[in-house]
This record gives sequence, C-alpha cells and structure tokens, in this order.
Amino acid sequence: MLKNIFIAVIFIIATSAQASAEKILFIPHDDRPVSSQQPAEVVSQLGYEIISPPTEFLTQPNQLWTWFFENAPFADAAVVSSDCLLYGGLIPSRSHQISFDILSDRVDNFKALRKNNPDLKIYAFGSLMRTPQSGTPGDREEPDYYGQYGADIFQLTCLMDKQETSDLNSEEKFYLDSLEKNIPDEILDDYFSRRFKNLAVTKKILDLADAAVINYFVIGRDDNSELSQTHRENRILLDFIKNIPNVQSLAGIDEYAMLLLTRAVNDLRGSVPTVNVQFNHGMGAKTVPAYSDEEIGNSIREEILIAGAIPVPKPDRADFVLFVNTDPNGETYHFHNSFPPQILSKSEQKYFKRNAKKFSAQINDAVKKNLPVGVADITFANGSDNFLMNQLRDKNLLFKLKSYGGWNTATNTTGFALGMGILAKKMSRNSVNRLLAVRYLDDWAFQANVRAAIAAELSKRPDGLQIYLNLGEYESEIIERENFLMKNFAAKNLPQIKNFSVKNTWHRMFECEIIFEP
Repeated sequence: MLKNIFIAVIFIIATSAQASAEKILFIPHDDRPVSSQQPAEVVSQLGYEIISPPTEFLTQPNQLWTWFFENAPFADAAVVSSDCLLYGGLIPSRSHQISFDILSDRVDNFKALRKNNPDLKIYAFGSLMRTPQSGTPGDREEPDYYGQYGADIFQLTCLMDKQETSDLNSEEKFYLDSLEKNIPDEILDDYFSRRFKNLAVTKKILDLADAAVINYFVIGRDDNSELSQTHRENRILLDFIKNIPNVQSLAGIDEYAMLLLTRAVNDLRGSVPTVNVQFNHGMGAKTVPAYSDEEIGNSIREEILIAGAIPVPKPDRADFVLFVNTDPNGETYHFHNSFPPQILSKSEQKYFKRNAKKFSAQINDAVKKNLPVGVADITFANGSDNFLMNQLRDKNLLFKLKSYGGWNTATNTTGFALGMGILAKKMSRNSVNRLLAVRYLDDWAFQANVRAAIAAELSKRPDGLQIYLNLGEYESEIIERENFLMKNFAAKNLPQIKNFSVKNTWHRMFECEIIFEP
C-alpha cells in the first residue's frame, strides 16, 4: 500500500483541495535548495503560486529591485530577503564594499514599493553578520583574511562582548591587548567598518517596520555564540526594537524563508494555528545548541510566533506537535559534520541508541493518539541522528509524521520542521509524503551518511579538504559516487522512494539538491 502511495508521490506533485489563485512573491537569500526551492515547494502544495526572480538576479540588487517593482502589483504577499535586495545575498553581505549611501537608497525602495502597492503584505528577513569561531583558507563565505585571522577575530570579539557586560580578569585583559596588536589594523578596519555599516542599514529597515512600510521583519543571528560580535550587535538591536511589535531578532537565518512563507499563508487565510512542543528528556528546552547564543526553547517559541502561530501547553489542544530531539546533556555532536568524520565508540553508540529508543517511544505514543506530529532532529549538527532514524524506520513511523528536519544548525532545523508541520494540516497525505521524502533523502541519507562517507574517502587524499570545499574538476566523479551511495541507502532504508538523483548546486559537499524524475 505504502509503495503504491509513493509511486504517486514521486511522479505527481499533488496539491490540496484548496484551488487558491493567490500569489506570493518569494526572494530567497541565495539559491541553495534548502533556502529557495524547498520552502517554496512546501507552500506550493497548498495551491499558492510562488513567484521567484531568475536565479542570476539574486546577486544583482538593482535588477532584483526592478523585478520586485514589476511583479508586486500582481501579488498578494511578498517574502523577501533584505540581504539580497541590499547586498546581493547572504554571503555577499559579509564581504561587500558597497557604500552606505547606496545601501540607504536601496532601503528607501521599500517606501516607493509600499506607496505603489498599499495592500501588499511585505514580510522581510535579514541577518546580522555571523561570527564564525575559526576560518578555513579558501572558504568563499568570509573575506579572504578570515582563513588566517578568523579564530583571533572571534576571540577578540568575545572579549570585547564580555568587557561590555562584565569584568575581564587580568589574563583576559592581556589576551585582548595582544589580539588587538597581532591582527593587522587594516583587517580590523575592514571587518568592523562593514559590520557597523550593515548594522546602521538594519536600523533603517527597522524604522520602516515601525512605520508599517514592512509588515513583518525578522533579524537572524547566523553562526554565533553566547559571546561574540554578533551577540554584541544583537544587544544593541534588542534595545532598538523593544517598542516595535512586528519585529523579531533571534538565532538562525536559513529557516526564516520557511517561517515567513508560513506566516504569509496564515495571514492570507486569517488563521492562527496552535503548536505544542515536546523535548527529549534531560536538558531539553534549556539546551544551547552549537552556533547559537540562546536556549533552544526560546528560539522555538520565537519561531512559532514568526510563523503566525501560538504555543499551547497541551498536545491534545494543538494543531501541530513538534518533537525536538535534543541530547539529554545539552550537547551538540559533530561526528558526521567534520573532516574527516569522527567515529563513534561503543559506549557512545550505546548512549545514542538508548536515547533514541526512549524518544522514539514518545513519538510512537503520540502518533497512536492520532496527534499531528513532526520531528526536529538537533542532537547532531548538520545531519540526522542515525540512531533515531533507525528507530523511526523500524517502528514504521517515517511516513506517519507531518514534518521532519535534520539539516544544518538547530534553529534551521526547528524552523523548517515547524513551518512544514503547521502547513501540513491542509495538505493531502501524498503531498506530505513527497515533502518528507525530500527531507529524508537530504537530511538523513545525504547529510548524515553519504556526505560523511565521501568525506572519509577524500580525507585519505592530500588535497581532499580542498576538493570537499570546491569539487572543481572532480565534480562529475563525486556526483556519480554520491548517486551510487544515495540509491543504495534508499534501497535499504527508504525503499518507497525511487527514481531520484542528487547534484551539488554550489559545487561543494556541504549541500545537495534532490531531483525526482518526471
């Protein structure tokens, strides 16, 4: 029976009974599948027409604004990345050399857009520049100097942040002084001047949100920690936005497209769904995951509000119940998110198996009660918990869920799983299964297994890390290997899913695109 269902899922893009002609403009902050294609596909299952600009426009703000002005009159809502509209994308926002005057003029375009389209609902999301804990030479996501000085810059900003919130001891003061002397002045000038410029531009957007030019604005803190430059800047913004009701600032970034698209749908429908959240035992909601500066319970509560929903304390009163797979000790593990991937010891395997068995039993009980259940899998960074997924497979729960997420940072995962799960209530089972198939292939098969397997193979080569970060001339060879491993994994663990392939949209191993054959 399930096999027959999946034949339909793979070959037919099912839509809900609602034949809505409403149009939503969607400008993602880049063209990675999880940022652009995948959230759009979730909403399209409900019958909405998602209109996005040509991919090449995402890096060209002037052309993007022209496209936005031309298409806005025909849309009911717009979910847009301010990073794209101002800098040409999330990554360019971290290394651009654009003057403040040009950036300010681009922000003012929102005023003209609102004047010309008074009824258009505009939902925008942008980012505070991230503060990675270290740099990798050749990494295109940061300025070139971050490969050499990234770790020092991170430590410098940690100490500056701490100095402003508490006292530094004598050792910390000495370390701060040495870092300031060791990092070249021209590098610090470039780094901080760009950050201050971006922060000033963000404040201008906040003024537009306060004036209702923008209906809702979310500021993401991508890849930061409890002490960092990103955390410093957020302290400034929190004071700035405390009296602006339609603005939120929280950890994360990649998930906001999914959450704001969900909010757009809820607003267009006049709907306010209810969400209950259940955590694994132990630290649970108090977990501060890697790449975040706040407890995951706080992040999820804010994500629910971004989506236009409200949290409720009891699962039987909720339209959607999100189960969050946290580590009992509040840790985030990187076993399959390192180069080469780490190998689990026998004691670690027992630990994770025990946790997965307990948590999957909670999920099983909820499914038996016919609760609309989704899973946010955040014990491991950037990939599923294999022990949990094996339990869900063995208990025949994989395609009884409403949503699943296990990709990238914790908040990226929880946000996508929330949005998909909230919207799933109005979808057919075939539509939900199609979306789950993408998540299982991406988050479980690729991120937690195939990517790690290829990383292990590449680590045996002297140039393996460089290939991992930039496939270059080896891309076709690696894609062939990926597809072989992916199809073997699916045959063993997801036999319902057939006729698919994968490719590396950004020509690196960090993400993949799932393609179903027509």
